Amino acid sequence: MNVQTEQAPATERHPDAQTITKVTHYTDRLFSFRVTRPQSLRFRSGEFVMIGLIGDNGKPLLRAYSIASPSWDEELEFYSIKVPDGPLTSKLQNIKVGDDIILKTKPVGTLVTDALIPGKRLFMLSTGTGFAPFASLTRDPEVYEKFDEVIVTHTCRDVAELDYSKQLAESLPDDPLIGELVGGKLHYYPTTTRETSDNMGRITTLIESGKLFEDLGIETLNPETDRVMLCGSMDFNTDLRKILEDRGFEEGANSKPATFVLEKAFVGE
Repeated sequence: MNVQTEQAPATERHPDAQTITKVTHYTDRLFSFRVTRPQSLRFRSGEFVMIGLIGDNGKPLLRAYSIASPSWDEELEFYSIKVPDGPLTSKLQNIKVGDDIILKTKPVGTLVTDALIPGKRLFMLSTGTGFAPFASLTRDPEVYEKFDEVIVTHTCRDVAELDYSKQLAESLPDDPLIGELVGGKLHYYPTTTRETSDNMGRITTLIESGKLFEDLGIETLNPETDRVMLCGSMDFNTDLRKILEDRGFEEGANSKPATFVLEKAFVGE
């Protein structure tokens, strides 16, 4: 892991520009960065915004990115994949502290507690950079006030790709703001699909086999008491939606809260 902190020279500013304050590279495919927060930006933990850079044609190149920091944070954090030939991420992965990034201050998204009806347990199921909105939600006091238990799963190919979520999950009990709220409520369950680790396999398989619940010592999914959030690849969302609907869960939205929600905005380049 390489944390870059040295200030870079200032550049000409775009009206929607914010300043990069920290960049952390976890693997050759994954990195996170923090930026200054516009005073006008108000968002709910779990929402996403449009961010980007100026393209080769001089126009903004924007993509949807979930805000990984909680709504109370003074800065904004994002978690990103690197795609060598991706129009945006091929450039975004080279940002340095002091650089500008374009950020539109209109947050949207369905991965918010407002889109779920009240329940006892909250499951947040993710793959890859789909963990980002849950990095926001797991640091929000409201989540622990609304639910008795919070179960977060993160599935990646290799162990190193879990570093971001692992470091965050391990830090939460000692967090000065929410540490006491987290208490014994949070269950973090990382899995890998390629490299050998303590928990192997796709989360869909581990749910259907019951291994996820056996490992955590908890009851299986129940639409009467459980609420679920999904964020991952299209296949991941499709497969889990079917699993949940087969078990009696109903998809919710901001306009009509229900028992599970999924995010339809993806960052893939």
